[in-house]
Amino acid sequence: MQRRVEEFLDRLPEMDLMRSEKMTFVQLIFPFESAHRAVSYLGDFGLVQFRDLNEEKSPFQRTFVNQVKRCAEMSRKLRFLREQINKAGVMLPDTLAVQSDIDLEELETQLGEHEHELIEMNSNTERLQHTYNELLEFKMVLQKAGGFLFSGKEHSVLEERELEENVFSNNGYVETASLIDKEMRPATSEQSGLNFISGIVCKSKAIMFERMLFRATRGNMLFNQALADEVVLDPVTAEEVEKIVFTVFFSGEQAKKKILKICEAFGANCYSVPEDIVKQRQMTREVLSRLSDFEATLDAGLRHRNKVLSSIALQLPKWTNKVRREKAVYDTLNMLNFDVTKKCLVGEGWCPIFAKTKIQEALHRATFDSNSLVGIIFHVMDSVDSPPTYFRTNKVTNAYQEIVDAYGVAQYQEANPAVYSVITFPFLFAVMFGDWGHGICLLLGALVLIAYESKLSNKKLGSFMELLFGGRYVLLFMSLFSIYCGLIYNEFFSVPFYIFGRSAYECRDSSCSDAASVGLVKVRDAYPFGVDPKWRGSRSELPFLNSLKMKMSILLGMTQMNLGIILSYFNARFFGSSLDIRYQFVPQMIFLNSLFGYLSLLIIVKWCTGAQADLYHVMIYMFLSPADDLRENELFWGQRPLQIVLLLLAIVAVPWMLFPKPFIQRKLHLERFQGRTYGILGTSEMDIESEPDSARRHHHHEEFNFSEVFVHQMIHSIEFVLGAVSNTASYLRLWALSLAHSELSTVFYEKVLLLAWGYDNFIISAFLHALRLHWVEFQNKFYHGDGYKFKPFSFALLMDEDE
Repeated sequence: MQRRVEEFLDRLPEMDLMRSEKMTFVQLIFPFESAHRAVSYLGDFGLVQFRDLNEEKSPFQRTFVNQVKRCAEMSRKLRFLREQINKAGVMLPDTLAVQSDIDLEELETQLGEHEHELIEMNSNTERLQHTYNELLEFKMVLQKAGGFLFSGKEHSVLEERELEENVFSNNGYVETASLIDKEMRPATSEQSGLNFISGIVCKSKAIMFERMLFRATRGNMLFNQALADEVVLDPVTAEEVEKIVFTVFFSGEQAKKKILKICEAFGANCYSVPEDIVKQRQMTREVLSRLSDFEATLDAGLRHRNKVLSSIALQLPKWTNKVRREKAVYDTLNMLNFDVTKKCLVGEGWCPIFAKTKIQEALHRATFDSNSLVGIIFHVMDSVDSPPTYFRTNKVTNAYQEIVDAYGVAQYQEANPAVYSVITFPFLFAVMFGDWGHGICLLLGALVLIAYESKLSNKKLGSFMELLFGGRYVLLFMSLFSIYCGLIYNEFFSVPFYIFGRSAYECRDSSCSDAASVGLVKVRDAYPFGVDPKWRGSRSELPFLNSLKMKMSILLGMTQMNLGIILSYFNARFFGSSLDIRYQFVPQMIFLNSLFGYLSLLIIVKWCTGAQADLYHVMIYMFLSPADDLRENELFWGQRPLQIVLLLLAIVAVPWMLFPKPFIQRKLHLERFQGRTYGILGTSEMDIESEPDSARRHHHHEEFNFSEVFVHQMIHSIEFVLGAVSNTASYLRLWALSLAHSELSTVFYEKVLLLAWGYDNFIISAFLHALRLHWVEFQNKFYHGDGYKFKPFSFALLMDEDE
């Protein structure tokens, strides 16, 4: 019987869909003249992961450091050009310009010319804008300050007599009138000793500026201000700045020096304003004329600059792509070992076995295109290192693979949980989020993302939108399963519908919810599909749905955990580990199903027979008093002896998991090296040669530490035993979240209060709980997740990372 089972299992396919691609370790020997072209072709192909053979060297000690520096400098110039284009508001094309390939040296020259031209244009524009700003400020100062001077003279005539009476004598000391009174006199500034300074300052600094002037002159000044009619463009930041025109009246040279220093400190520009109105008007006309000339010059310069930037913008994506590719090629060449004597570059790395033929074709093409007389050597080697993990995914399965990889990358050719997560993940989400009204909303969102897939894939999205777009097919499957589970729960925004026929129950009293006795009476056959809508609103609704969803959660949890243990069997069989099958898979299956598999059986029997047995009582007394009579809790004949047998099997399974494996490993280790005092090196070489598939696991002859192995096995066994209980209980979150979602949807329908919080929050909550069930309860049964990703040298991956 056992032989037949093994023959049947041998005939099964090798489960290629759930295992990573078979990898091989290769050595590449490039002639110097064809190395660049060959590596570039491999970058287009994107299926070779090079190993860095110069790890001990710093980046400045490598062969192609000068070429990398040139590419880095060109990248800096390209960033400068992109900044100038973005600042000018010129649109970049979405696609690359279709033109002949450009030489790197020629591109370097063009970038240098464009950078120099733009720097010169920016400098000229900045100088012109600075001069234009000065003229503009001068014009506003003439207009505002002239008004201050003119209004002051008209007012001073009326106050002349009063000001003259303010002079009095005190013990031979003559004190003149205040500075404000002097400013009001009709005499000119020179005759009265009163001076003024006019200028312009930023509006944000005006208050502090006035306070500083007042303190510096001890109040002996008059400060007039007015908001400028126009904003001034900052030539450096290109931002519009609001300014204040001011005129300060003061007396004395000391005050003048203080005021000028304060103006300089606050960045205020001072301008000389004539007191004569005729001269003011003449000067204003001259300033306006010069402003007109500068505006024309600035506009012409701006048009020319935008024209130059537009021509650069057409080529910028192509130039950026070229420099990025060249830098990546030289970075890869720096990972190769340079053989000076043979003038060749030696590289090592991993590639999928299916790609060997295409890689060799690309290398032959590189040799031909570079006119090299020596071909590139492609040599398959053995390696004791673990190969990288590579799964070929598409736009549907990629998101599920990313979910699994977030927990840990699979070991080489370890069973891939993503294959099953395509179905189980959205289904468990739907169990908690089952409502076909909410599912339709999710479905519409997913269909919109899929419909605009081609447009959105080329655009830069925000972090949240990028997450939604990347998981659009996950969202699609979640919505479809939510509709399915919603039909089973018979909930459409918490409202039941009679979709599949009439209810099997009727109310005994006028209202089921107000019934004093049993609210519902069965009058016809069961409802064809899903929950009978008559349960909604009845007195028995909550106990019925609680029991249904809790038991369903246990059944789903047991199914998924058994699947995980079965996958551990296929892992052990694939890697040829009979110890893991006999002393890990078998006792784990026995322990889990002797207890919780038996509970699942009781649930199914109770549903099928309609018995009233208390399953809590059955499971508790199975441990406390297994020999006692079950009485009314007996569901089938022979249940009591079956419970005793299952309990004994569960007890035996614990030491079965714990003790045999470490002792057998120790015995095998001693037998393998018993009496071997020499010849180990030759044996190691024979082992490597005897296993051509070097990507399979190779074991070094390391020292066997029995205590460490035993402790590890003990921890693993205890973790499984305790985890069997906690993991089964953890699946009750399906029941809790499903019930909470249903109740909150009901409250929303009745109160219209919880849409914004309840709906969005439960999508995220159900998603996270489904994620935890896969990562912890399912994957820990078989998934190690301590591998590393296959990261080939690929231009396509390089573009995605840069974006």
